[in-house]
Amino acid sequence: MSETGAGRDRLRELLDAVLDEEHRSLEDMARGAHSSPYHFSRQLSRGAGEPPVAMRRRVMLERAAWQLRRGATVTDTAFAAGYESVEGFARAFARAYGHPPSAARPDGDGRTGHWLPAPNGIHFHPPTSLWVHAQEQTVNPFVDHLVRHDLDDTAYLVDLAKQLGDDDFRAVRRPGTLVTEWDGAEESVAAVLEHHVWTKEVWLAAVEGADLPDRGGDDPAALTARHFDVAPRWLAAVRDVERRGAWDDRIVDALCDPPESFPLGGILAHVLTYAAHRRQLVRQLLREAGLAVDQGDPLMWLRREAGGER
Repeated sequence: MSETGAGRDRLRELLDAVLDEEHRSLEDMARGAHSSPYHFSRQLSRGAGEPPVAMRRRVMLERAAWQLRRGATVTDTAFAAGYESVEGFARAFARAYGHPPSAARPDGDGRTGHWLPAPNGIHFHPPTSLWVHAQEQTVNPFVDHLVRHDLDDTAYLVDLAKQLGDDDFRAVRRPGTLVTEWDGAEESVAAVLEHHVWTKEVWLAAVEGADLPDRGGDDPAALTARHFDVAPRWLAAVRDVERRGAWDDRIVDALCDPPESFPLGGILAHVLTYAAHRRQLVRQLLREAGLAVDQGDPLMWLRREAGGER
């Protein structure tokens, strides 16, 4: 564990208690630090700016991501991270990274590629230690919630659409419906979901300075694959801009004809505005196709997230 200055010995003891393999509960952690649960939680929250249970969960997920990207199985990683079931681990991992653990791929940044936003710069550092990143800025939870809710809700809707037969999936239910003039008609579940996924693919390419991406298939299985490919990259890009405080920075979007200049904050507002509209439009179309659909309320999403449920 790297040190950022003197006087951190007690904090180091508290952190060691949080991350000890045998300490699965707050009571275990406090006992390992020779403290009561109340004082242990208060000391760590004051010293590190993060409750001990939340810190352990985050760092264990970071370790899990690192292990998965180096070939560990989802099952072994889930139990090593302290989860009682693979399903519970998969839900927590997908909420944190924007894709299921089965989609974790090798990452070029062996030190930071698995890091999640942290209020204190404390992260898992392979193979078994911690890294204190002194320059890290806290990611605004409001921004993080908005983006992750959109990604999680999209995965839910695409998965729900798999219940439709191909005719119902492509049926024209709202003739003449336009979300944006430049995207054309969005009259079916298929069209709305495809445009919804395509929007992030195109804007991410613009932010990364990449070529216009190939437009993949629009059946539910293909849309699932496309979403799980773009979601973690989009989430990482947003978090990177937020950490750098770069929302006023501008890019020249060479994918436009003619090229145009856009602020990064405007791009996020644009994507989230039309994303929310399309998700609710898909809900109406799915109901018209006879499927039961939830309301897509971010408050309910946060409640499920806190409880570890979909």
